[in-house]
Amino acid sequence: EQAELATPLRLRDCPAFIDALLEGRAVRPRYGRHPRLFIWGPLEARLQHADLMILGGLNEDSWPAQANTDPWLSRPMRAAFGLPAPEQRIGLSAHDFAQAASAPEVILSRARKTGGAPAIASRWWLRIENLLSGIGDGDWRAQITPARWLDWADRLDKPAQIIPADPPLPRPPVHLRPRGLSVSDVEVLVRDPYAIYAKHVLGLSPLDPLDAELGGAERGTVIHDILERFLRARGQALAPGDLRALRALGAQAFDTALTEPGIRAFWKPRFDELAGWFIEWDLTHRLTGALPAGVEVEGKLTFDAPGGPFTLRARADRVDRYPDGSLAIFDYKTGSNPTQKQIKAGFAPQLPLEGAIATYGEFKGIGKGGVAQIAILRLRGIDPPGEFIPIAIEQIEIAYNGLRDKIAKFDAPDVPYPSRLAPMLFAHGGSYDHLARVREWSSDREGEA
Repeated sequence: EQAELATPLRLRDCPAFIDALLEGRAVRPRYGRHPRLFIWGPLEARLQHADLMILGGLNEDSWPAQANTDPWLSRPMRAAFGLPAPEQRIGLSAHDFAQAASAPEVILSRARKTGGAPAIASRWWLRIENLLSGIGDGDWRAQITPARWLDWADRLDKPAQIIPADPPLPRPPVHLRPRGLSVSDVEVLVRDPYAIYAKHVLGLSPLDPLDAELGGAERGTVIHDILERFLRARGQALAPGDLRALRALGAQAFDTALTEPGIRAFWKPRFDELAGWFIEWDLTHRLTGALPAGVEVEGKLTFDAPGGPFTLRARADRVDRYPDGSLAIFDYKTGSNPTQKQIKAGFAPQLPLEGAIATYGEFKGIGKGGVAQIAILRLRGIDPPGEFIPIAIEQIEIAYNGLRDKIAKFDAPDVPYPSRLAPMLFAHGGSYDHLARVREWSSDREGEA
């Protein structure tokens, strides 16, 4: 403002001149505040504009502040001197409140207690409550409660009538339907035909989860691998002293396959227990003259069907041959195993169908042969560490005939692949439930929609 009184200033002297003018002036940056958030007092907010205004402290003695009585000048004396009355500040506070409450969006807030005692709402707060009481029917608080707002928001997208979704019933052309399945896929076909459609017709396979934790499936894979390596090395000449070799092989396999010490320390003792049971059972079993003819051996069986030849495939955990040439087929189960009732009902045909492959097809390197025994070896390592569960030989013919009938049924072009045909057998959701939108239609069937 007084620049005309100063001498001419060279441009290079301007920085030093400005530094001299600013010296001693405090300029504090706004730390820790959002660039679009401001905290104002009523005086500061008079000439400001904001999309959202939050009016806080709406209690008496806070907003408006109490009109204090002047200890030096009475009201007549103030009037005589031309001084404003103490209540004038209340009028200014009312003006500030009206201006701030006129913003596009306003939040009014107050503390219910002050200093531990109940607080009295501001006169403007009470005035708004009185106005709202005369609008509409019922309690005005129920009309503006947040729960009611959420209910309104929910109703925006909630239809007046819910039409239940229909389960998918895909009917692909017969020439696109699978002409071969593994015995484990046949079990899926019995329980969830849609999964077979998604896997073999659409060609979709579930991806492995990222950073998946080790579980029963990984444990079963390791145990299958240990027993395969052990029987290939010592299968034809087993002795009681081989228990130490089996446990050593197990320790080596678990150390290689498992990187987490906690899981390794939990699984290895259980394997040591089941290894002892396995050696004892195998020695007793070999007293009948049976010897392993194949471990982790692949087999197949092809039969005619209305849609063309159909091939059944399997990978048997262990196939033994008796002295008379008949075969015994064993399936290792390290987790839960099917019940006899499920096998008889046709819901778990895996092992009987392996028997059908041995009878009517062949396992690689073994050839055809009559089946004298099929059984499950349940290997868990807990009490009991192992269990021998024989399956009736008659189930081989029942399962084979049931498979032929089922393939003939699905070779009809009008027969669909329904989802979750036997839902009671699903302990957990299937890999293709999301694709079949199971949760959209199954809840309605169960009366939950």
